[in-house]
Amino acid sequence: MTTTIPQQDLSISAKPTQADAQLLVSLINGPMAQRAYDGSDLLMGYDSPPTFAQFDADHPRGSEGARAVSALLGFNETLGTFVKQGLLDRGLVYDLYWVAGLWERSAAIALHVREKSGVAAMYENFEALAKGQT
Repeated sequence: MTTTIPQQDLSISAKPTQADAQLLVSLINGPMAQRAYDGSDLLMGYDSPPTFAQFDADHPRGSEGARAVSALLGFNETLGTFVKQGLLDRGLVYDLYWVAGLWERSAAIALHVREKSGVAAMYENFEALAKGQT
């Protein structure tokens, strides 16, 4: 059974600040972001969002591809958490990233990991951030 979370409101009433931009630049230039870009490229190489079985057959656990997609999930969970906690402006993130598209491409993988881990909160902030992007 796949567990999904209800849509959360991640809106923050403040305008983006210089501190938001500095935090985002720090995140973008970090090693997790660089691996996340590899994960994004990998997932965009599929004609449509892969099922977990498709992805696992192509990129088994421990492979470079699996680690890159794990970084993508972790990076976007970090963005969602920072937005949720009021540390990063949601609009700034949406202007820079296609969060909804990345969630769509990675959802089957993220939801599989969530289910197998038994942790309902796994990637919940990435999912909520994506669902808020129009």
